[in-house]
This record gives sequence, C-alpha cells and structure tokens, in this order.
Amino acid sequence: MNDAQLLRYSRQIMLPAIDIAGQEKLLAAKVLIVGLGGLGSPVAMYLAAAGVGHLVLADHDRVDVSNLQRQIVHRSNAVGAPKVESAAATLERLNPDVGLTLLAEKLDASRLHTVVRDVDLVIDGTDNFATRYAVNDACFDAGVPLVSGAAIRVEGQVAVFDPRKPDAPCYRCLYPEADSTPLNCAENGVAAPLVGIIGSVQAMEAMKLIVGVGTSLAGYVLYFDALEMDWRKLRLRRSPSCPIHT
Repeated sequence: MNDAQLLRYSRQIMLPAIDIAGQEKLLAAKVLIVGLGGLGSPVAMYLAAAGVGHLVLADHDRVDVSNLQRQIVHRSNAVGAPKVESAAATLERLNPDVGLTLLAEKLDASRLHTVVRDVDLVIDGTDNFATRYAVNDACFDAGVPLVSGAAIRVEGQVAVFDPRKPDAPCYRCLYPEADSTPLNCAENGVAAPLVGIIGSVQAMEAMKLIVGVGTSLAGYVLYFDALEMDWRKLRLRRSPSCPIHT
C-alpha cells in the first residue's frame, strides 16, 4: 500500500481483525456483484469505499425513476442509462482506485460459469429465482463463496453459501425449485432503508470472507423483520435431495 491508501483505509487498518494484512487482502480481491438494484447498490458502495480492489458489476437493466427510492448508487440524472454505467460513475467518484469491470448483460448459466471462475467471491442481489439458482450453481461448480441477500416489503434475509466447507448447504437447499414462489418489489413494495440494512450485512459478510476473520453466516440464514426490529438466525443444513450435491 502507498501512503494515500494507508490514510484512506486507516480506520479499518487500526482494527486488530483487519490490520495491514487484511487491508491488502481486500485490495487484492475481485468480487462479482450480480444485480445493481436495492441490494447491489449499498454492497457496491461499501465494498468500493472499503477498498476491495476490483468489482465486477453485472446488470442488464437500465435506471428507472421508480428505482431511485431505494437504489442509492443511481442518481436522478442517470434515469434511462444502463445500471452498470450509472453505478460505475458513482463508484469512481467514491473511490477512483477501485478497478471496475462492467457487464451490461443478462448472464446465462454458461456465461456465469465463466465469469465466476475469475473472481474470489460473488454477491447475489437479484430478485428472481432463475438467476439465483444459476448464480448458486456457478459458485458451487467453481468453489467460490456466495453471499446471498433478499428483501421485500419490510422483511429481509442474508445467507452465505461456501462450497469450500464440507457438507455446505446451497441456495437450492434453502429454496427447492419446486417450492419456489417468487416475489418482486414492483408487485409487493419494499421499504427504502430495508435494502440498505440487508445490503450492508452482505457487504460485511463479504469483507469477513475476504479477510478471513470472524464467523461467517455459512450454514445459517439470518432473517430480519424491520417492523419489529427483530433478527433471527436459523441453522441451514445440506439437503440430501439437493441436485447440486447428488
């Protein structure tokens, strides 16, 4: 690290759990963020600010005025622009040292398998089961940790799926495909701060995994009820019928 980086990240470096060695791991890391909506926005901003060296931003959508209530990486003057370009402009102003790769495309299973093999960690901020399953499958195929988040109405959840751990459960263990009933913000609504809370937890879990400190949420699901301000942490075990593990 140079002197400017030592100053920029000094408040993290002073933490014994991170220190200079941990900050160097962050600077060397490459993270894929799938979806630059309500969850991907705070994730991208906090990881960029924290000094993750390279972010791969993937989203095929464009900024809509209805996004601005909660997708804080986008600005009003970006309405109509590709989300990856809008997010990149914000992140470059936030921390110009962070490398960015923009994927303005809908990643199919084949493309995901290629992209995931080139990163250290994946963040899922999408809002549909098809993409979530595809991201999960690509991560387990490549042996890359996945930090998954979801938020709808006034409730959210975060889970970490780490294929490097023995008997690790995956997203399909949590939501078997046959039991899936997708919800989305356009039809159900979502409170603006909720996605910030869930996205921030995702960013923190990502940092812990990169640095190698603390106890991750791997093997658990963290549920949040914003109206009651209640957190619940439930154990998640590998399903014997999960197609990823058979």
